[in-house]
Amino acid sequence: MTPEANPGPPGFASPPKPIVEARGLAKTFSISGSEVTALEGVDLSIRRGEFISFVGPSGCGKSTFLNMVAGLLSPTGGEALVNGVAVREPSRQVGFMFQTPVLLPWRTVEQNVLMPAEVFGRKDKAVRDKARSVIEAVGLGGFVGAYPRQLSGGMQQRVALARILTYEPEVLLMDEPFGALDEFTREAMNLELMRITRAAGITVLFVTHNITEAVFMSDRVVVMTPRPGKVSGMVDIALPRPREIGLMQKQAFADLIFEVRGILGHGHG
Repeated sequence: MTPEANPGPPGFASPPKPIVEARGLAKTFSISGSEVTALEGVDLSIRRGEFISFVGPSGCGKSTFLNMVAGLLSPTGGEALVNGVAVREPSRQVGFMFQTPVLLPWRTVEQNVLMPAEVFGRKDKAVRDKARSVIEAVGLGGFVGAYPRQLSGGMQQRVALARILTYEPEVLLMDEPFGALDEFTREAMNLELMRITRAAGITVLFVTHNITEAVFMSDRVVVMTPRPGKVSGMVDIALPRPREIGLMQKQAFADLIFEVRGILGHGHG
């Protein structure tokens, strides 16, 4: 279990409370009469505004971890907390972006982006103005009235991102959101995502199988063991921001890639 923050001596400010915590988090599934432990004893503390990536072998519980933080799965051990409160159900504080954009084909870009507001009963002008502003921010200002079938894969993912940002979540969970995109579009989306989330102060938990992407985007990279998933190690990414593609040519970047690969190579269940 993660220890409570020490308030420190008088005259010194206490460290900020984490926005996301995992305390002994575990998940076991029952599959065809057998129990499969996807995640076991995960302890993590994530600060507000951090960009954290999760890497590890397929089936190591990365997506399961996100689903429990989102309140879509209940843990079988331990707990996930957002803003110090144990997660019991989905919350407006947390947005989730999946591997596919999940857009309604009969709705325009603007109508898809406004869906969460409609679910929460918001149809006022302020919400519509916010949606237009976010659509502009993700580079789709000229496509407000377009339908999903008229958009490329990258543009559809921009719509999905705008839809989440419209209701201003504090935490954004992303499960390989750009995995199906070509490399050029993926790099463009990575840059856009970093720009938007840092400007808004959003905390990002990002699952990827791409180590280069993880190092490029993140403040820290969490490396998971094979199933049952545990935290094998964590790498601090002390690279300057804002980041540009040219950073990948630097020796410091290559050293961090090597460090993450080294932990992955020595991970064990």
